[in-house]
Amino acid sequence: MTIARKLLSAGAAASLLAAAACNTTGPSDQPSMAAAPKGVEGNWIDAKGTGLSTFAGGNFTTVATDTGQKLSEGTYTLTGPTSVEIHGTSLIRQAPVSFNCLMVSTSQLNCTAASGQNFVLTRRA
Repeated sequence: MTIARKLLSAGAAASLLAAAACNTTGPSDQPSMAAAPKGVEGNWIDAKGTGLSTFAGGNFTTVATDTGQKLSEGTYTLTGPTSVEIHGTSLIRQAPVSFNCLMVSTSQLNCTAASGQNFVLTRRA
């Protein structure tokens, strides 16, 4: 796997889990239900399972799943309801990386690197 692919798969990413429903009037007979994940915040893994990207608070990091070594880090910006722009640095190559991703479902990000390479990230629970 190329460094770019590791960075892309690692750079992309994250799930935002909604808190369980809150009841201020006391206990309820109905169980609390968590909402479906929204946005890119959370953990995302590449198609080969080699890079895990975490998106939180506008920042991302990607680590190798086998060693835990940090592969890339940077920032992300939501550019629309389902699109995200990612900019960072490959820590292996000490070079800038840039990706655009489209969230096609709550569990899949389709991404394209500035170089034109396409890759998919899948939300990890």
